[in-house]
Amino acid sequence: MRPAIHRLYRFQWEPAQQAHVLLYPEGMVKLNQSAGEILKRCDGQRDVAAIVADLEAAFNATGLASDVEAFLTMAEAQNWIVWKPA
Repeated sequence: MRPAIHRLYRFQWEPAQQAHVLLYPEGMVKLNQSAGEILKRCDGQRDVAAIVADLEAAFNATGLASDVEAFLTMAEAQNWIVWKPA
């Protein structure tokens, strides 16, 4: 399965907030840097393993899988993401 931003939200960089945000009809969710970096990669094309690998390469880090999976679980509960079949 591949995560993608739910169609009710628009993910973008907001210069005034100096942060990535999720816009929706009733408002906006300001994301911290980690959340923004994860959601930036939730394009419906990459699976979780590919997202983790890309983050680990981008930030020269290891062991991010559990944090990414925990965030995606929360994002799904908030309806920020949907899962697309592989």
